Amino acid sequence: MYSELDCCKLCPRLCGVNRNNNISGLCGFDNRLFVAKAYLHKWEEPPISGENGSGTIFFSGCNLKCIFCQNYKISAKNFGKEISVGQLSNIMLNLQKCGAHNINLVTPTHYILHIRDAIKMAKQKGLVIPIVYNSSGYENVSSIKLLDGLIDIYLPDLKYYDDITSLKYSKAYDYFSISTCAIDEMYKQVGKAKFDKNGIMKKGVIVRHLIIPGCSNDSKKILKYLNDKYGDNIYISIMRQYTPNENVKNIDKLNRCVTDKEYNDVLEYAIKLGINNCFIQDGSSSDECFVPDFDLDGLDFNED
Repeated sequence: MYSELDCCKLCPRLCGVNRNNNISGLCGFDNRLFVAKAYLHKWEEPPISGENGSGTIFFSGCNLKCIFCQNYKISAKNFGKEISVGQLSNIMLNLQKCGAHNINLVTPTHYILHIRDAIKMAKQKGLVIPIVYNSSGYENVSSIKLLDGLIDIYLPDLKYYDDITSLKYSKAYDYFSISTCAIDEMYKQVGKAKFDKNGIMKKGVIVRHLIIPGCSNDSKKILKYLNDKYGDNIYISIMRQYTPNENVKNIDKLNRCVTDKEYNDVLEYAIKLGINNCFIQDGSSSDECFVPDFDLDGLDFNED
């Protein structure tokens, strides 16, 4: 389908497999497009979800595959349904019709080529709401550049500062250096955050940082980096929704939620740094009820 997939190097894994020859990359997929769910998601950051919800599309597979991922059913077990680029464009249009404030593309990295074409197709058919690129942050700058002019809001993670931690939990020794370069490209494309009269984000970058149990010092280093680099030009989402999954039940550090003390310690540090543009979460955010039910909902659309 795409010549770039003959020797795929879309993501920093650079696995180089021929995904056009029915071979799966380290992301878990060949050249086909798989999606697990598309619906109005009301539990993103307030300027993303608003009142109506964010038109969220969960893609199957992942190039990072963190051991503690709450979406492991789709990121590691690769649950999903095969659809075409044309169907993806129609899913976007249906979400707009349902009142979505934006189109929210979750774990999109390995499908960048499909997504690029689907967005262009949907825009030709009347898609006008903002496009949100919601990723792990582990991206090649060259791949992000393929989306220049198509993405309005970047919503990347910045998970780790320490290379040993990123290697241990995500098998990515270079996570921080790779992700910070990617975020810099994202910011260059969309610039400082802009909102409509109702407080819904129209342009900008929100960097998410999930606090991991026992890693508060790593979190502080990330907040300092982001504040020193971008100041109030971006928003930071300080997340405490870490939810232990079945893969970590026997790992002492990871088989528990983040404590109030850990989270408050990081928040106090953010205040000390003078971070103004941030979002925070309460303790209930780690409840398993907030993990989406991946049920293939919202995917039944024809090519046209």
